[in-house]
Amino acid sequence: MNEKLLIKKAFEAQQLSYSPYSGFKVGAALLGTNGKIYQGCNIENAAFTPTNCAERTAFFKAVSEGQKEFSAIAIVGNKHDVKSGEGEYCAPCGVCRQVMAEFCDPKTFKVFVAKSEDDYLEYTLEEILPLGFNGKNLE
Repeated sequence: MNEKLLIKKAFEAQQLSYSPYSGFKVGAALLGTNGKIYQGCNIENAAFTPTNCAERTAFFKAVSEGQKEFSAIAIVGNKHDVKSGEGEYCAPCGVCRQVMAEFCDPKTFKVFVAKSEDDYLEYTLEEILPLGFNGKNLE
C-alpha cells in the first residue's frame, strides 16, 4: 500500500467538500481490499444533523458499489483558508469510527491522519476505538 497516494487522494476529495456553514473541509480516501480507492468529502446541511462526514461518504460509496472489505483510510481536514502542511491532524469522529468497526478488522485496518503527504500519523482502528463494538458482539 502506498500511503502517500492515499493521502493525495484524500486531499483531492477535500476539494469537493460542501461545507458552507463551518468552512471546515474534510476529505477521505478509503482503500478497498480490491485495490480500489473510494473518495469521500464532508457534505453539510443547514439542519446540521443530516450532515455526513467524509469518511462515511467514502464508506457508503464503496458499500453501495459492492465493496465491503477495506485495508486503510487517509483523512485530511482543516478550515478552508489553511494550507496543506499547516493546521492540525483531523481524526475521525466517533460515528465514523463505529462505521469503520462495522466493515474493518480493528487489528489490521490502518487510519492515516495527515497534514500533508509527508506529515502524517498512522494508527490501527483498534488504537483509536479501544473496546469497540461490532457484529461479533452480537454472535
